Amino acid sequence: MNSSTLSDKGFTATQTPARVDMKIYFEALENLYHPTDNPSGALPMNVAENHLCWEMLRERIQKVTRENDIPEWVASYTDPSGAPSFREATAGFLSKFLFKVPVVPESIAFSSGATSVIEMTAFLLANPGDTAVIPAPSYPVYTGDIGVVPSVKRYDLQTHTEISELKNGVPISLDQLEKAKTDIEGAGSKFKILILTSPDNPTGAIYSEKQLREIADWCIQNEVHLIVNEIYGLSQIDITHPELKGDYSNPIEFVSFGNLMSEYKSPFLHFWYSFSKDLGISGFRIGLVHSHNQEFLDAYRNAGMGHSISNFTQWVMQEVMADHAFLESYFRAYPKELTQSYLIVIRALREMGIDYSPSYGSLFVWMDISRFLTEKTEKGEEEIWLDIYEKTGILITPANGFGHKIRGLFRMVITGMNHETLQVAMNRLKDYFSQK
Repeated sequence: MNSSTLSDKGFTATQTPARVDMKIYFEALENLYHPTDNPSGALPMNVAENHLCWEMLRERIQKVTRENDIPEWVASYTDPSGAPSFREATAGFLSKFLFKVPVVPESIAFSSGATSVIEMTAFLLANPGDTAVIPAPSYPVYTGDIGVVPSVKRYDLQTHTEISELKNGVPISLDQLEKAKTDIEGAGSKFKILILTSPDNPTGAIYSEKQLREIADWCIQNEVHLIVNEIYGLSQIDITHPELKGDYSNPIEFVSFGNLMSEYKSPFLHFWYSFSKDLGISGFRIGLVHSHNQEFLDAYRNAGMGHSISNFTQWVMQEVMADHAFLESYFRAYPKELTQSYLIVIRALREMGIDYSPSYGSLFVWMDISRFLTEKTEKGEEEIWLDIYEKTGILITPANGFGHKIRGLFRMVITGMNHETLQVAMNRLKDYFSQK
């Protein structure tokens, strides 16, 4: 019996950290590497933050606040799903830079960050005890986002066994979806939501337009809500780079799911996005959902008041979103910086003979260090993860929680530091594995 002063869910929350690596991450932040002040300091590479072009964006934001008066509406309540002017500016941004088709502002609703959007969506689309299917490996915190408040179960769909199978994208099939449906219904639950992330976290793989169409058709036929998370949609690697193109024998073209949604206009198709990753502003807490399901959008507006974004943040970012000339310059610079970070990492992995998933985008490299494990178990994974941190100061994302059955695969965030510091991290990693 729960003897806590909290509810059952509250007591569970006291025993369940949002991430298993947070304590060590905060420890690392207290001892950060600096080339002169702290050259032996820690190099956290476990949290999905992007600092590559922050200076460009910061300068533009400072220009907004310096040269413009704050509008009257900022100090008042506005539409809980997003101020109309902010939705209009964001619709223009999505239309030009991601969807490549017109976007109706009223089809967008905002919440304070991607986590809030995920939680709200699961809460409104599924009943407690229903199941969301997610191809493995995938973002560990999806479990809490859909589970803590909405009480939706997570089903990790095993689409492949070897990292080499990702070279042509995520190898998902309709047969796998049918099997998942049978398994879930056999366990007394309902396959209610399918979540795809493209580019994927952690593998960097993408879904082809053909795959998206086949999966969308299956979901509509089976009345399953398909949500595609494109939070890394504009974090794309230049796969034509001379050092990279050999990894992509059958290159896939990235097509935004928003483009397909404009054609289907189905109430079972939805899209997630956040400014956190492509724009590198995690602390601004801006997430959005796009849908042609008006009933869902009405529910989102009515239930989401506690998840609203600060009006000041909305105003600042609507000015940035409306400046397409600035955004064009930003998205010319950012992919170059991202590709350079990716090159620094994979050059080192190739030198060490470590396999990795060829990435189309995202902030990560998904690598296979299974041959260095003392045992291919969760314990073996935890041991090497901690040993790398203790001996090098490099904190990669632990394997725990990604939902993949293969042991020894780890995620490394490549965008949280400048190129010089990233090279230091890779040199330390090469020294570490050379002694194994």
